[in-house]
Amino acid sequence: MMKAATAGESDLASDPQRHAGLYGAQRVKAMSAVLLGLLLSVLDYAIANVALPSIAHDLNAPSSRAIWVVNAYQLANLSCLLPLASFGARVGFARMSQIGIFLFLITSVGCALSQNLLELTLARALQGVGGACIMSVNIALVRFIYPHAELGKGIALNGLFVGIGVALGPTIGSIVLSVATWPWIFWINLPLALAALVMAHFALPQTPRSEIQADIPGSILTVASFALLGIGLDGLMHGDFLPGLLLTGAGLICWWLLLRYQKGRREPIVPVDLLARRPFLLACLVGFLGFVASNLYIVAMPFTLASAFHRGDSTIGLLIAPWAVGVAVMSFVVGKMADRFPASVLSSLGLLLTSFGFLLLWLLPLDASNAAIAWRTLLAGCGFGLFQPPNNRAIMVSAPAGREGGASGMLSVARLGGQTTGALLVAALFTIFPHPAFICLGGATIAALTGAAISLGRKYLVD
Repeated sequence: MMKAATAGESDLASDPQRHAGLYGAQRVKAMSAVLLGLLLSVLDYAIANVALPSIAHDLNAPSSRAIWVVNAYQLANLSCLLPLASFGARVGFARMSQIGIFLFLITSVGCALSQNLLELTLARALQGVGGACIMSVNIALVRFIYPHAELGKGIALNGLFVGIGVALGPTIGSIVLSVATWPWIFWINLPLALAALVMAHFALPQTPRSEIQADIPGSILTVASFALLGIGLDGLMHGDFLPGLLLTGAGLICWWLLLRYQKGRREPIVPVDLLARRPFLLACLVGFLGFVASNLYIVAMPFTLASAFHRGDSTIGLLIAPWAVGVAVMSFVVGKMADRFPASVLSSLGLLLTSFGFLLLWLLPLDASNAAIAWRTLLAGCGFGLFQPPNNRAIMVSAPAGREGGASGMLSVARLGGQTTGALLVAALFTIFPHPAFICLGGATIAALTGAAISLGRKYLVD
């Protein structure tokens, strides 16, 4: 029954000739190039997150402002994802990935040389654009590397490397911070970026290109819509009500103009035609809520461990690492299952486990041992690793052939939109409450439970 449901779902996007995939050494080389670029993007995000307390201290910035080191990257990434996914369909997904890796390399140098929070924030924003080039076409490339019947394996392997990157990030960050200053978390990007650039040039497959001309006005409106709304909401979260309201209002006006402009376009930058497909919409919504939950935990937890549990920098990274280990392990385990069982089963169970792990962390006493923190974090990470691959597969197979770029872009928008929303909520809670640590964990629990409920009911909501 489950196999039949999955097969019916896959017919929406299956084109045997277009999605024939690669085999043997070609697949290994191409997937290695994709995963190395992905690792570059994820690793840097995870390392920067662990270094936030040190950056805030060294640059004399309050914690609520230092979070912009993460937010600037995410907001620039989110704002540019859909235009770059659309542009990638025209210039080629492989070329777009190479552009992103090169930009990431250059901006890593800018981050390392920054002398104040403003310089670092601007460099991180440009780095976010480079990350968007990579992430906007990441799953689209996987769609062409793996044949349709094995797509779940490719997406799970993608999720495995996300987990590895997030797992290595805190560990590497803790090691770097124990022997050097925070700029070195950006200097270590250079050898990885150079290796990724070489592999991408030689191994990534050439994919069919869209013949539709680039939509420059639509791209500008899309970037303005995301950026103004994100900056405006951040201002409101920090209590800057007048500029926050003005920027939020400007962002909403840009969204209205964008949606009017897009009507009737064959391949709109914001793929409202794909969102009209209810399976696609629900999968994106579940992904969004899952990442709201994860970032309420990931962004707030270093401060929680430092202020509430009184752990040092090196210990903080090691206590967050079990989350990413759980994500990586379960992403590997769920690979074959994602092609056999529907997301309404696997993703729902994953988010339920994640919410339970967050709940157990929420209930911890302040004198909890490192082991008690670590196994609860591992449980939440295992749930998140179970949730991601089936839900990502559901997004990709709900889109028709020829719309791989738009679907890949929306998958990343759901992820980054959730992460950015989670980070903004953390900033708001840190501004409003003197000790918001456990409030963030409570919010993460609720967001994960909500996502699990929608995922569990997606079969009925589609009908």
